[in-house]
Amino acid sequence: MTEAIADVVRELAPGGTLRAAINYGNGVLAQRGDSEQEPRGTASDLARELARRLGVPVHFVSFEGAGGVFDAAGAVLPDPRAWDIAFLAIEPARATEIAFTAPYVLIEGTYLVRGDASYKSVAELDAPGRRILVTPKSAYDLYLTRTLQHAELVRLPPPDPADVAGLFARERLDAIGGVRQLIGKYVAANPDLRLLPDSFMQIRQAMGTKPSRPAGARYLRGFVEEMKASGFVAEALARSGQSATVAPAEA
Repeated sequence: MTEAIADVVRELAPGGTLRAAINYGNGVLAQRGDSEQEPRGTASDLARELARRLGVPVHFVSFEGAGGVFDAAGAVLPDPRAWDIAFLAIEPARATEIAFTAPYVLIEGTYLVRGDASYKSVAELDAPGRRILVTPKSAYDLYLTRTLQHAELVRLPPPDPADVAGLFARERLDAIGGVRQLIGKYVAANPDLRLLPDSFMQIRQAMGTKPSRPAGARYLRGFVEEMKASGFVAEALARSGQSATVAPAEA
């Protein structure tokens, strides 16, 4: 092992094990397996490949949403939430606590609306009196918080598909914001709802580690570029039955 790689291992696996945060709130990139240590999807495939290259075991730390992953950024062992690498969307509000790579996957943020609503584009939702539900501390919550001028955000956990229509009525919602692939699944259970055809943001999914680990951060940046260029990311998406855009190479 070269000294450079030894530095990376010391930073990314300081306890001898690579602790990888897995966010099950993003079903495009992470799906549950037979146990907490057997997740499926692109994020866990990348974590396993990284651990293999570093010559260390991987331990998965499970979270139900991106907010929980970010909140645990400062956690250290023996805190069970402590992680060494994470898979999150790049957002300015997170950059002080996480050193991000370039994105490896691009997904869209859009709105779910009632089928009989007049809305034809996302821009029409940013108006006085409009109410939009978002998952707290998600990438689209952070983005819409800083970009919406008039609409009100309603922050609640992701709804049960069987209760979406009722939630629209109870909360007087005009829309639910989220990842297109994920909120699109609500339409199957609620044919009176529809997705808007355009998007309000491009969600840039990346890997990250602590800013205090510069050698590890540099290694991760190169690792992500190689995983995109080699076809690894595209193959991982296909294996997990997910459709998303592999991000272009970093300029």
